Amino acid sequence: MKSFLTSDQPAVTEEPAAEIASGARLVPRITIQAFCEHSQTAQLVESAVHDRRMSKVALTTHNGGIDGAVETYKSNPTPNLIIVETNLPPEDVPQAMERLAEVCDATTRVIVLGHVNDVQLYRELIRSGISEYIVLPTTGPQIVSAITELFAGEGAAPIGRTIGFVSAKGGAGGSTVAHNVAWAIATVLRQDCLILDMDLAFGTAGLNFNQDPPHGVADALVASQKVDQTMLDRLMSKAANHINLLTAPATLDRTWDFEEREFEQILEICQKSVPAVILDIPHSWNAWVRHTLSTIDEVVIVAEPDLANLRNAKNLADTIKALRPTEAAPHLVINKQGLPRRPEIAGTEFASSVECGLIGQIGFDAALFGTAANNGQMIAEVAANNKVNEVYRAIGMHVTGRQPTHGAGKPAGLMKLPSFLKKRA
Repeated sequence: MKSFLTSDQPAVTEEPAAEIASGARLVPRITIQAFCEHSQTAQLVESAVHDRRMSKVALTTHNGGIDGAVETYKSNPTPNLIIVETNLPPEDVPQAMERLAEVCDATTRVIVLGHVNDVQLYRELIRSGISEYIVLPTTGPQIVSAITELFAGEGAAPIGRTIGFVSAKGGAGGSTVAHNVAWAIATVLRQDCLILDMDLAFGTAGLNFNQDPPHGVADALVASQKVDQTMLDRLMSKAANHINLLTAPATLDRTWDFEEREFEQILEICQKSVPAVILDIPHSWNAWVRHTLSTIDEVVIVAEPDLANLRNAKNLADTIKALRPTEAAPHLVINKQGLPRRPEIAGTEFASSVECGLIGQIGFDAALFGTAANNGQMIAEVAANNKVNEVYRAIGMHVTGRQPTHGAGKPAGLMKLPSFLKKRA
């Protein structure tokens, strides 16, 4: 599979691929120690660990500023990054930093948090080897961005965008939506997509694309630390132009229990290969599902318009927001609207209760979706002119950062919400 970073042109002439937003680069697994003069600064630095880009970082804060750091490192090894706050006047800061440099390892990087906006001081500190000087007051995201730029490296290649689809309730159709949105991204934006089927026991990516590859994501997980780009390329199967799969084995001969960060390395390698990684996340709740939802770029909750889905979607949305306090709320897609004789909650009222942006509403069509599923085809292959394809395209545009979208489709029949959900909305 060709990397999206290469400049090789495909043999078949086609329009240039449309640009999509790249994924957020996570800070590598490093240790950070901060020495602060004020408790407010310590709280500010500690708030940075709640940013998903800092999910691998071990951060501790201490009192004492530069003097505290100097005393600490006279008898202790230095971490990857030291953050120090100083109240010193500009003319005294360089000399204080020289004292810190004498007890630091050569590879340790230093960020200074100061209270004086002085360009000359900034230039002098940078010339002396300080990595960054940030003027207080600042924000947690600004500190995280400074750390990310330091450890990502200049000229670092872009990485792919990770987009996870999760059902609010079993059978809500999260996998179907994920696969068809991937098809829309591949055909409309002409960007390479990798669908990662994370439901190892019951995954349907292989079935939905009429593929039965001998290898898939389970082989990558078993390989653990040995997995690399070459191995992943061998494990992927090509489903269509611009679409590759890492399928699930869909077998029950063993249990598929994983540690919290089991998928982390695989995702990082995938992001270096393709601009869009579509995660088909199973409807379950365990450590690795929780961790995955907290670290990816976009989360889409797929729900049917009934009360059980509403309750679950609200719980999911609230938990994901708490896990990602610096990120936008997850998106919402209402699926299977218009089931015969079923009372339904209107899409806009559903979204208002869940407090998520509604980016698509998909009507129920048993014949169309049944035919596509039985044939191992996408909806656009079975009925290219069907309006549901416009909804998938709009969702694809939104999650790739191309353009905002508004909930597509007509709202279904209205059902009154229970009082406890109205209070939470």
